[in-house]
Amino acid sequence: MDELKVPKSRAPAEVLLPGGGARRVALFLAQAASGHAGPELPSDLLNGQHEFVPALDEAGGGMTFLQRGAIAVVRVARAAEQEDAEALTLPTEHEVEVHLVDGAVLTGLVSYLRPPDRSRLVDFLNEAPPFFRLLEAGTVALVNKRHVARVVLVGR
Repeated sequence: MDELKVPKSRAPAEVLLPGGGARRVALFLAQAASGHAGPELPSDLLNGQHEFVPALDEAGGGMTFLQRGAIAVVRVARAAEQEDAEALTLPTEHEVEVHLVDGAVLTGLVSYLRPPDRSRLVDFLNEAPPFFRLLEAGTVALVNKRHVARVVLVGR
């Protein structure tokens, strides 16, 4: 039966739920991603097709299944969310404040790669994946667009 198991690694994460509830969990990531070279990233898992994301709840030690649409933000270490291709290209970057519908405010850097004729921040925000990366001090916040009330450019 073990030959049918898919090898997974654990990635520590903090999950923010609507209303400010936070849980420390470990996400299970595949050793090979289906959409790019290298291991699966937390953003791959969150932007995938499955409605529920399995995780190990660190407080209770038991399995939990997070409904993807109910997750407001997932914070992970920067190393867990870095792709090799990012080092080879120059991204478009904006320092922003992200205001969530529950009143929480996140501050950080949005960094993305887009064709020059579609490189505006609004183009990026209107893209299909439900979660986007916000680079915070030392962590990456994967923000669910459905929980965003507004995004404000900082320093302009």
